[in-house]
Amino acid sequence: MMQAKKLQRTADHRDIVADLVARAREAMAAFRNDDQAAVDDAVTALAWSIYQPDRARELAELAVADTGLGKVADKVTKNTRKTFGTLRDLLRAKSVGVIEDLPERGLVKYAKPVGVVGAVVPSTNPSATPVNKAMMALKGGNAVIIAPSPAGLETTARTVAFMRAELARAGHPRDLVQVLPAPVSKELTQALMGAVDLVVVTGSQNNVRRAYSSGTPAIGVGAGNVPVIVDASADLEDAAEKIRASKVFDNATSCSSENALVILDEVYDDAMAALEAVGGYRAGAADKALIAGALWEGGKLNRRLIAKDAAVFAEAVGLPATAREADFFLVEEDEVGGPRSFADEKLSLVLTVYRAAGFDRAAETVRQLLNVQGRGHSCGIHTRDATHARQLAEGMDVTRVLVNQAHTFGNGGGFDNGLNFTLSMGCGTWAGNSISENLNYRHFINVTHLVTVIPEDKPSEEALFGAYWAKHGQ
Repeated sequence: MMQAKKLQRTADHRDIVADLVARAREAMAAFRNDDQAAVDDAVTALAWSIYQPDRARELAELAVADTGLGKVADKVTKNTRKTFGTLRDLLRAKSVGVIEDLPERGLVKYAKPVGVVGAVVPSTNPSATPVNKAMMALKGGNAVIIAPSPAGLETTARTVAFMRAELARAGHPRDLVQVLPAPVSKELTQALMGAVDLVVVTGSQNNVRRAYSSGTPAIGVGAGNVPVIVDASADLEDAAEKIRASKVFDNATSCSSENALVILDEVYDDAMAALEAVGGYRAGAADKALIAGALWEGGKLNRRLIAKDAAVFAEAVGLPATAREADFFLVEEDEVGGPRSFADEKLSLVLTVYRAAGFDRAAETVRQLLNVQGRGHSCGIHTRDATHARQLAEGMDVTRVLVNQAHTFGNGGGFDNGLNFTLSMGCGTWAGNSISENLNYRHFINVTHLVTVIPEDKPSEEALFGAYWAKHGQ
C-alpha cells in the first residue's frame, strides 16, 4: 500500500511538472525571443516588478516573516541593488542573433535559447534570487520555472506573481515565469529537474548534488565560508568599517559574508581594537564556550540562532548585557578546527579571528579554513601590498579574491569592481561546480558557430617543433 501511494505521488508530481513545462514552451513560442529589444523589454519588466520601492519592501517584510532570517531593511537593499546592478549588466549585453562576428577567423556566433530552465532558490533570498535568475534566463530567450525553498514559499510565490503581472502589463507571455505550487517538496523539485532543459541551483549542497544526478544539464554553486586576511599594511579603520558593514548585512545570510579573519601579528592588537570600535564584541573564554554550545545542535547549525539580530543572538546564548549592545561577535581561535567548529560556516554574526606570524602563515590559515568548507568560493585581503594580493590569488583554490572590499557587497558584483552582479557564485571544480565565475546570462544561451573558409593557417614543422628539437633532439 505504501509503495502504491509513493508511486501515485511520483506520477502526480510528474503531471504537475509536465503541465508547467508545456505552458513554458508555449510561452517561449509566443515570446519574441529573436528580437533583442523585446527580450530586453521583458528583462526590464522583471526588474521593475521587484525594484519598485513598495514591492521591494513588501517582499522584504514577507521574507523575514516567512523564513525568520535576516533584516527587512537589508533585504530591501538586496532586492533593489542586486536587481539594478543585474539589469545594468544585462542591458549592456547582446544575447539574440549574431553576438560575435570574427571575419579574420571565418566565424559568426549566433545565440540561441537553452529552453525551459528550472531554477532552485534558497530560503535566504526568497525574492531577490528568483528575480535574478529569471532575468538571466529571459535574457537568453528562455522560460523559467522557479522551485522555492519550502521555508520561503510564500515570498517566492508572491515574487513570481509580481513578475508575471509585470510581464503581462508589458505585453509578454505570463508563463515565461512560473513557480512550483504548494506543497513544495524534494520530490516535486526532483521531478522538475528531470523535465526541464537546464537546472540552475542556488542553496543547499544536497540540492546541488540532486541536480547533478538528475540527468539534466545542471549548474550548481558551492558553499561559502569566506576567510579574509588583515595584512600588516592594511588601513585598519577602513578594514574594520568594511568588515562590519559586510558581516552584519542581512544578519550574515549571504554566502559571501566574512566567516573568519586572519590578522597579521604585528597589527593584531590594533586591528582588534578597530573592530571593537565599530561594534564588535570580543568574546572571552566563558562567552566562547556559551556560543559554541548553542550554535550547533546535533551536529547542525541551530536554526534558532542563524541570521538573527545581535541582541537576539546574545540573549539566546546567554552572553552578558554588554554583548547585547554589540553588532557582531569576535571569537578568537588558536588553531583551525574541523567541521562544526568555529572554522566552519556559521551563518550568524559570529566572526572567528586567527593570529598569524607573517603573511605566509596567514595564507596557510586561509587554505586550512577553505579546506574545512568554502574551497572554490572566495577569500579576501585588506592590504596596501599588491604583491600579497597577487600571491593570494595565485596560491588559493578560489574563484574570487577581493582586495580592500566589503566582501558581501563586492563578491556578487559591485558598482566599483568588474564582477557581474549575481546571487549565484560558481566555485569551479574545487567545489564540484561546472562554472568558476559568477552566474550570468551566458550560462543561459546556446551558441551556433557559422564556419567559413579562411586562408590556410598551417605553420611549418620547424616553427612548432624547432625549439623542442634544439633542446632535446629529434
